[in-house]
Formats: sequence, structure tokens, C-alpha cells
Amino acid sequence: MEAGLLWFCNWSTLAVCAALKLPQIYAQLAARSARGISLPSLLLELAGFLVFFRYQCYYGNPLLTYLEYPILIAQDILLLLFVFHFNGNVKQALPYAAVFVSSWFVLSLQKWIIDLAMNLCTVISAASKFAQLQHLWKLKDSEAVSALTWGLSAYTCATRIITTLMTTNDLTILTRFVIMLALNIWVTATVLHYRKPATKAE
Repeated sequence: MEAGLLWFCNWSTLAVCAALKLPQIYAQLAARSARGISLPSLLLELAGFLVFFRYQCYYGNPLLTYLEYPILIAQDILLLLFVFHFNGNVKQALPYAAVFVSSWFVLSLQKWIIDLAMNLCTVISAASKFAQLQHLWKLKDSEAVSALTWGLSAYTCATRIITTLMTTNDLTILTRFVIMLALNIWVTATVLHYRKPATKAE
């Protein structure tokens, strides 16, 4: 039974993450705007994904427990490019790209660097959620923000809590997923709260 649950959690997480950001990208393209999407939130989220992925690779954890992260990173990069495009500053993406690529190599130079980065990863990821919440509170508009994407993010955090408990039992990773689950639910609720006024305005 445990093996079946682990299999389901791993593969359902991968399936969800394969299309996780697509509703957000669609909502952005449909609105032809990046309004409601926080650039700092996206950048912090991408940094958190990168650190977490590098940490898992560095310690050789089971591949199925983090295989979704390359997919999420690729989708975040695409989403960022659309944000830069709709904000009219695509060229500004280049310095960020250089920082993220160099960080991949720097993180694994010493064990203490990757460990410190992972401990900060939860703070970085939480900051990304708070940045999105603050942006929504300020605009009171969620037209270009996908509640489905945030809801699916909450689901993947829940399944990763289960797979972490059943495999590595890494307390740092477990703490991260519990906090991210709570914050993803909060963002989803906030997006839905501001969706109604946006619909009436149309």
C-alpha cells in the first residue's frame, strides 16, 4: 500500500507539474498583460526552485522525488519572458539569466554553500509568495493571475510532504513543503477573492 501511495504521489506530481504554469501563461496571454503578476515573486520563486533542485542533485536523492523541478524551472523561465515582453523590457532578462546560470555552478563549490542556500531556500520561496500576495493586495486585480496554477502548486506541495516522509525524511525539505503548502493556499484564496470584481468590470 505504501509503495502504491508513493508511486501515485510521485507520478501525479510530475503530471501536474508538466502543465502547472500553463494556465498562468494562458491567462497572461488572454489578458495580453502582466498585470497582477509580481516580477519579484517570479524571480524569487525561480531562485528557490534552482536552489532546491541543485540541493537534491548534490545529495543524490531519489530522482522521482524532485524530477518536476527542471520542468518547473523551464516553465518559470517562459513565464518570465512573457512578463518582460508585456512590460516592454525583454532585454532586462539577460542579467537575470547570467546570475541564475552562474549560481548553478557556485552552489556546488562547497558543501557549506549548498547547505546554507537550502536553509535560505524556504525563506526565499516564502518571500516569493508574500511578494505575490502584496502585489495582489495593492492592485486588487487578479485578471492575469491563474488560481488553477496556484491551486495545483498547493497540491504538489501536499504530495511532496508525503513522498518526503516516505523516502528521505529530510526535515529541511519537509519544513519547506509545509510552509509552501500554507502559502500557496493563501495565494489561491486571494486570487479567487479578487477575481469577482475583475469579472464584474468586464
